[in-house]
Amino acid sequence: MQKPVENADFVTLTPTASVDKARHGWRAKCLQRLIRLDLPVPKTVALPAETVRAIASGQVFDMAAIADCFGPQMLVSVRPSPENPEWGGPGTVLNVGMNDDMHAVLSNTHGSEAADALYLRFVQLYSIHVARLDPDMFQQEPGPGALEAALDAYEEETDERFPQSGAQQLAEVLRSMARAWEGTTARLLRQAKGAPPDAVLGLLVQEMALGIGPGLSGSGTMQFVDSVTGAPQITGRFRGQSQGRTSAVETLYLTRDPRGASLEEADGRVFDTLKDFGARCRVKLREEMQIEFTIESGKVHVIDAVRVPRSSRAAVRIAVALANDDVISREDALLRVEPRAITELLHYQVDPRAPRDVLARGIAASPGAATGKIVFSAAAAQASAARDEPCILVRRETSPEDIRGMHAAVAVLTERGGMTSHAAVIARGLGLPCIVGAEIEINSRERQFRGPKGRLFREGDTITLDGTNGEVLVGTAEMLAPALDDGFRTLLSWADLVRDIGIRANADTPEDARTALMFEADGIGLCRTEHMFFDEDRLTVMREMIFADGPEDRRAALDRLLPMQRDDFGALFELMKGEPVCIRLFDPPLHEFLPHDREGMRELAEALDRPLSEVTRRVEALSEFNPMLGMRGVRLGVTVPEIYDMQARAIFEATVEALRRGAEVVPEIMIPLVSASREVEIVKTRVDAVAAAVRTETKEDFTYRLGVMVETPRAALRAGEIAEHAAFLSFGTNDLTQMTYGLSRDDAGRFMSTYVNQQVYSEDPFHILDVEGVGELLLIGAARGRSARPDVTISVCGEHGGNPESIAFCRAAGFDYVSCSPFRVPVARLAAAHFALLAPRGRSFP
Repeated sequence: MQKPVENADFVTLTPTASVDKARHGWRAKCLQRLIRLDLPVPKTVALPAETVRAIASGQVFDMAAIADCFGPQMLVSVRPSPENPEWGGPGTVLNVGMNDDMHAVLSNTHGSEAADALYLRFVQLYSIHVARLDPDMFQQEPGPGALEAALDAYEEETDERFPQSGAQQLAEVLRSMARAWEGTTARLLRQAKGAPPDAVLGLLVQEMALGIGPGLSGSGTMQFVDSVTGAPQITGRFRGQSQGRTSAVETLYLTRDPRGASLEEADGRVFDTLKDFGARCRVKLREEMQIEFTIESGKVHVIDAVRVPRSSRAAVRIAVALANDDVISREDALLRVEPRAITELLHYQVDPRAPRDVLARGIAASPGAATGKIVFSAAAAQASAARDEPCILVRRETSPEDIRGMHAAVAVLTERGGMTSHAAVIARGLGLPCIVGAEIEINSRERQFRGPKGRLFREGDTITLDGTNGEVLVGTAEMLAPALDDGFRTLLSWADLVRDIGIRANADTPEDARTALMFEADGIGLCRTEHMFFDEDRLTVMREMIFADGPEDRRAALDRLLPMQRDDFGALFELMKGEPVCIRLFDPPLHEFLPHDREGMRELAEALDRPLSEVTRRVEALSEFNPMLGMRGVRLGVTVPEIYDMQARAIFEATVEALRRGAEVVPEIMIPLVSASREVEIVKTRVDAVAAAVRTETKEDFTYRLGVMVETPRAALRAGEIAEHAAFLSFGTNDLTQMTYGLSRDDAGRFMSTYVNQQVYSEDPFHILDVEGVGELLLIGAARGRSARPDVTISVCGEHGGNPESIAFCRAAGFDYVSCSPFRVPVARLAAAHFALLAPRGRSFP
């Protein structure tokens, strides 16, 4: 028996061998762990990265030393062993050492047909992957004459006999695999998977366990959980005599199955042995493993074991099960689940096993999947919903007028836009699958669109949107249901025990609030009241208010909206049961509530009983060159104060009603688009006056907190002055990013990918918070605000609030909470737990 060898060039794997994952790779380390568990792993030699590099560069290496480890009749496989299994690597080469002499030996022991198949397989692999010959010349199926044909083809192409020296074969295989790893294509592929440019490769030479013999023989894989669901289930495959006689190849089910023969029935002892190996791996390796094995006449060999591939829903279930069984800690379970991955659990998803006919691709703006009939307008979406027919709203880009249609649709597809475009933001808030910036051309007049290959789709055609992957699919796709099961809730409950930053939700409607509660948000961090005015019954009253001739007429119209707003806020207070509710006062410019086409203006003129010419003039007068920077936010509150007066009264009257029902409510009122402290003073004075009036009228006392949405650079810079009048500062990073960059979030998608690809920006700043520019404004604003008012609450309520990188920044900066779309709350809760476990609070952001 050969003694284990250990030197600078290679090491034989033993329980005590010096094996380093950074040098020898993950597979070498895993196999050593299997050996320590006393699993029957064939003899294996590991070549470290420096040896592999030397081989790739053409340095002379004594292959005979390795060959001697396996004796005179060497028959081995060569497998890649990078540091990280995700980085891939060259394919495994089997049966190295196969030559005429070995063929004769195996013909005597296993029969000529089995020996021919083994030799043929190696000749094919060697010719294609090592000698780099034309693969079409080596497509022979096992059978009479196939081996001779392959050997003749090799000799004809190379003008030399197929190599007979095992050491020479091994040298060429190792050199080929080492050079393949260093190739440009391989380097780019693994860097796309996150590998560093200098990623290293180890190689393993392992004695072949052939999986052939007179008794039960073959090869297969076995795992003990389902890769999609994570449920306990034995899955895998087993092929009997897989390298041997072709006539004897038989695929067996692993467990007893009415559809056919199974490994469990064929040899229960072998089946139980494999189950025992899996249980040992689970406990000792602290992971669910997939075991690769061969069986030779009933004897089991473990060739390899890898971490079970898993979907996000399976990852959660597996991590929780391991922690509940005390195999790993709860903290470890939390860290094993990638925060972004759990979005898959919140929505319907296209089954990864289902076939896909991809029509078009775009930006995956809101996760989940849905199937429906195409519609091209909000009215058509509402009509479809009324018929109880699922529909997908397709628009060039959406506007506030489309919100009702988005509520009626099951998904949204737009030709334009980016991650923070109107469609993307609203869809995430509603939990609708959404793809923006799709490679389609819409013809709204003909109610149709074309895909990139000219495929035409009309209104009423059925498509499926995969908002997780950004793919538009033809027809109906098979779906997986959301997985908000006990495992999901358990994992997030553990996250709440360790996270040290609050997670609130942006919620504009009672339905949003219910979703926020379902995902256990710490309250509402942003309620955008303007979305409440687009309902049909309110829109007409809003338009009457806009066309009012003076303050008294405006108040008369707003008085009709008052009870509606009071009911809105009352419903939120009742649902949230004492959790904080932050209500942003009216923000958008008034022209967004007016029609802009002639037909719409004619209908408005009839509804208001005014001349069409007057309506047209008013619409034109309210239009703005740049609405984002125009008459909106606090500017409306100062110039048209009746709007904020009505909203403040609605909030306070709803507060009184809630208090009388026994609820503990302290509403938070947020002023949008502030740029000067005087704006806050003016609004605060009027809000205080309304509060005093409601207290007097109702004879009820209540408290409230007034704060500012910091979304202009000047507000961040003057946060010290502003904080003197504000109990909280909430950074609206959507608009703050727009104004800092001078970019429109709706238009940036047209060139953003070019900018990122050319490294003008490292990331899309509307998707990942720009910590160097916008982040510096946040830090300045927070520091100056707290310097003036130490107890001021600091938060972020833009779309970045649900982004793990942004949460890391806010937590490190000492912010009190982040607020994000309801469906991003679970991601934020888990991400916050990750950062709490990985870094102590109070570290300065790097």
